[in-house]
Amino acid sequence: MRKLLKKIFGSFVIRMANKYASNPKKERVHEALTNLFNHIITHPGKKGLLLDFHDKQPYIIFSDQHKGAKNYADDFNFGRKNYVAALAHYNLRNFTLVSLGDSEELWENSLEAVKKHNKDTFILETEFLKRDAFIKIFGNHDLYWDNDPLASFQLEKIYGSKVKIYEGLILQTLIGNNSLQIFLTHGHQGDLQSDGNWFSKWFVSRVWAPLQAYLQVNPNTPAFNNQLKSKHNQFMYEWAAAQQSVLITGHTHQPVFNSLTHLERLYINLDYARKNKDEAAIEKIEEQMRKERIYGAEMPNFTALKSNYFNSGCCCFSDGDITGIEITEGKIRLIKWAYASGKQPTRIILEEADLSTLITEV
Repeated sequence: MRKLLKKIFGSFVIRMANKYASNPKKERVHEALTNLFNHIITHPGKKGLLLDFHDKQPYIIFSDQHKGAKNYADDFNFGRKNYVAALAHYNLRNFTLVSLGDSEELWENSLEAVKKHNKDTFILETEFLKRDAFIKIFGNHDLYWDNDPLASFQLEKIYGSKVKIYEGLILQTLIGNNSLQIFLTHGHQGDLQSDGNWFSKWFVSRVWAPLQAYLQVNPNTPAFNNQLKSKHNQFMYEWAAAQQSVLITGHTHQPVFNSLTHLERLYINLDYARKNKDEAAIEKIEEQMRKERIYGAEMPNFTALKSNYFNSGCCCFSDGDITGIEITEGKIRLIKWAYASGKQPTRIILEEADLSTLITEV
């Protein structure tokens, strides 16, 4: 019966989940980002850290793990092995781990259940904390860490020492004689379905989670699905484009690099190849689009894009992939950890740019 219902209703449930999962308002998004950014600049330490960094301080940014209770509603289970392998890789190389919100799924699960079923990842995260290289930022699904009076006690029980929770982080550096600021926050601010909405939390925990568990469906389609930027990503890009800083968020589960999704970059490259009558490049891109089942390659109506918005994607895609952002060696990278041949977790660089190019853009 479950298989039949999943076949009949699975796609519909995923469409509805994606449609009603967010309700961002442009003015609210922009106001919230501006207020948080200014607060960190003027009062660093409480809501967010203001840190100087240099090339020898590498960062890995993961968001939206949504660690659950290892049941059919636990989307993190798909990519758990990749996440564990990634943390071991980055800890060995002395990266600082930035957990950019929604690390724990506390809308669908009790804290005790999440603690019980995710000891392996908490142990690995603790290794970063021991090096003073772990920065934890809250999102909407783990807002508990910010607003519950027992949160600090629970975090100390999990990690064995105190962990400060932040809403954002600003990394700043000098490249030559030019300054660069990178603003990181989860990105749920201004989303009416996520920003302090009790009904959304109730619906997810009491209706969506049991339904998802029963039908065994995951609304997080593979990392580079055939979509243009979501409305919320577009709002965050527009905010970043008006600033003199770079913005990195999560929340939408849609990876964005240099302000473009994978599909948008394909469209732009195809348009460029057509204008230059580069038949080899056209064939290569069209073959890639056929392989990825992208049809009807019509060029979207882009406005001028600044390359200063990034989104880390998520660690709970249904194909087991996880995506994140690396900042290291003077570069910023969008990376994916995927199950390669033999089901071995493998790091793949998807996009890469020099940090110096971001200064030009901002």
